Amino acid sequence: MTGTQVSPPRSVRPDPAPARRRWSRDDVENRVFAVLRVVVIVGLLIVTLFPFYYTALLSVRPLDRVLQDPGALWVGPGEWDLGSYSRVLAPSASGGQGFLVFMGNSALVALGTVALTLLIALPGAYAVSRLQFFGRRQVSVLFLAVYLFPNILLAVPLFVFFTRIGLRGSLVGLVIVYVSQIVAVSIYMLRNYFDTVPVSLEEAAAIDGCSRLGIMRRISIPLAIPAIVANALFVFMIAWNEFLFALLFLIEDRDRWTVSLGLSQLAGSIEIPTTVLMAGSVIVTIPIIAIFFASERLLTEGLTAGAEKG
Repeated sequence: MTGTQVSPPRSVRPDPAPARRRWSRDDVENRVFAVLRVVVIVGLLIVTLFPFYYTALLSVRPLDRVLQDPGALWVGPGEWDLGSYSRVLAPSASGGQGFLVFMGNSALVALGTVALTLLIALPGAYAVSRLQFFGRRQVSVLFLAVYLFPNILLAVPLFVFFTRIGLRGSLVGLVIVYVSQIVAVSIYMLRNYFDTVPVSLEEAAAIDGCSRLGIMRRISIPLAIPAIVANALFVFMIAWNEFLFALLFLIEDRDRWTVSLGLSQLAGSIEIPTTVLMAGSVIVTIPIIAIFFASERLLTEGLTAGAEKG
């Protein structure tokens, strides 16, 4: 019996090292842009939110602590002092600044401006978007051109005109001035949205016997609610913060001042502490922020829906 020949064991070769993954240009760009995106977003948030944070911080600090350490970025629980807000909101007869009256005046002016502007701009924008008439395309350009005129050019003529008709010094006259300044751009903005509403819907309503006014009330305006909200907020912010015409029309009667005039008084007086000025700034800003966040979804839809026809 012949023996079985045993072959020598073979040496086990180690597995070849995995090839290193080479970075492509797209990979590098994606990673770089991902990092840059975070850096840019964080930077913009800091630049945007820090001034308001510091303003709110100064408004709740005692004046002596602000003078000792104006650069402090944090307030302990025991350092909070809301006396500046009480002084800003208290009536002038009690030694305060009377901002409650100013805010009431600004609210009346802003809401009245929004209501009258939409009352005029909605049918105007619908007419420019749907009706055919001579010079239809040029009208939109003229509406926008009117808004491009600086307010200072119209200040003197409007001042003289409203003085002669007896409306200077009244909130009604200020509302009329604001509406005349804003209604043109409101028509231009709303027209872009009405252009996106399908004409077939209005034609179907007309076949069912709906009049032009009924079509606008039942079809076009409900579909344009996001754009109307966006436009209303835009008008409200302008009327709330406007200063030049409020100064010209209301400076003689403190009881009719708006918040912009009241805030300018705080900023221009050396007798007003910095903490009181910061408290007034926060009070003026809070209504705009609250309205913005309450209508954020409709505002976003309204600003983007008219950008492209669908």
